[in-house]
Amino acid sequence: MSSKKTLVIGASPKTERYSYKAATKLQSYGHEVIALGLREGKIGSIDIITEKKSIENLHSVTLYVSAKNQGSYIDYLFSLQPKRVIFNPGTENPELYPLLASKGIEWEEACTLVMLSIGNY
Repeated sequence: MSSKKTLVIGASPKTERYSYKAATKLQSYGHEVIALGLREGKIGSIDIITEKKSIENLHSVTLYVSAKNQGSYIDYLFSLQPKRVIFNPGTENPELYPLLASKGIEWEEACTLVMLSIGNY
């Protein structure tokens, strides 16, 4: 399995949050993880950043932000040009799907944790 650099949007240092669980599981599977959240903190050894920085060679973005709060991330997503965006349960946004597709960005409604556990990440 090759490493897929992944940006977790909606990252939280709270261990009970799915964004925390996804970031740690992604890392344990050998993927490079960048965590973007509203507040600085840590997810294990991963620093949570709060600034939308340029990221080279990004494979995936996994969202943990509801559709109503995704607006401020749309231009950022386009600028990153990831291969795909994963809409985890509760983040589905049918209005965004055709916009991503028009930019050549794949998208899927899926659970990052399940994808990792069944080997199709």
